[in-house]
Amino acid sequence: MNLDNTSHPARSGPEELVPSRYAVRVGEIDVLVVSDGVLPLPTAMLAHNVDPNVRAAWLNDMFLPPDAYDWALNVVVVRSGSQTILVDAGLGFDPELNLPRAGQLIKRLEAAGIDLASVTDVVLTHMHMDHIGGLLVEGVKERLRPDLRIHVAAAEVKFWETPDFSHVSMPPGFPDALRSAAKRFVKEYHSYLRLFDEESEVAPGVVVRRTGGHTPGHSVVRVASGGDGLTFAGDLVFQVGFEHPEWYNGFEHDPEEAARVRVRLLRELAATGELLVATHLPFPSVGHVAGDGDHFRWVPVFWDY
Repeated sequence: MNLDNTSHPARSGPEELVPSRYAVRVGEIDVLVVSDGVLPLPTAMLAHNVDPNVRAAWLNDMFLPPDAYDWALNVVVVRSGSQTILVDAGLGFDPELNLPRAGQLIKRLEAAGIDLASVTDVVLTHMHMDHIGGLLVEGVKERLRPDLRIHVAAAEVKFWETPDFSHVSMPPGFPDALRSAAKRFVKEYHSYLRLFDEESEVAPGVVVRRTGGHTPGHSVVRVASGGDGLTFAGDLVFQVGFEHPEWYNGFEHDPEEAARVRVRLLRELAATGELLVATHLPFPSVGHVAGDGDHFRWVPVFWDY
């Protein structure tokens, strides 16, 4: 991957009218944000522990629809030295859930000039299906390197042996789909897994750190080089989580802990001024965090083109 390869679309047509990738330079490290598409989900998923009228007022203030809207689904590719690292793998394809506008990662990596065989490492923030599904698409495993390393927290793999859904608030069908995808993933990729407990350096300047909260093994990835820094926060931060970090997301398996972890991370980023990217922030999701106590504001970067 290099920035020259990312500047020319692979084909013309309506699908190319909106860009699906955005390049960022962090010191000497290349970071490419790639859109896997969007997930149309109920707005109740944003905050199931607040009065619906309060949630509706926030949505109205943000010019968002009241019942359902499209959640972005972002993945990042990091190039550090000789390593090409894919952080999360998108949704893949699950016909039972009828989510045809996501699962675009593989073709969008190809459009960016990234060969699957060039990927040396995969880091999983967690094992929800919209983060592992791209690796389960038919024919993908055969195109990956036999020495590929997949980095994931040991606590995450352990959790999915007998996952607890007692505190989530998901649409029907999602718990079964999540269980099935995680079970299949571990079965197919067991020999590729490189488990870590709390923190691991994946490549020079690329560190994955377990945070817990969203899931027990949920992790974030920090990229640092030349005095610059960027954190890919996975599912710790949703759009509403800046103003209302105490609001529970429907996919959080331990929402109280997720809220605590979210506040800690946002405090850190507000203090350092480093960049934030997250799975479900509007594409390309690159921005800074401004803070006032435990209330925060997302400041998207100006596009550089």
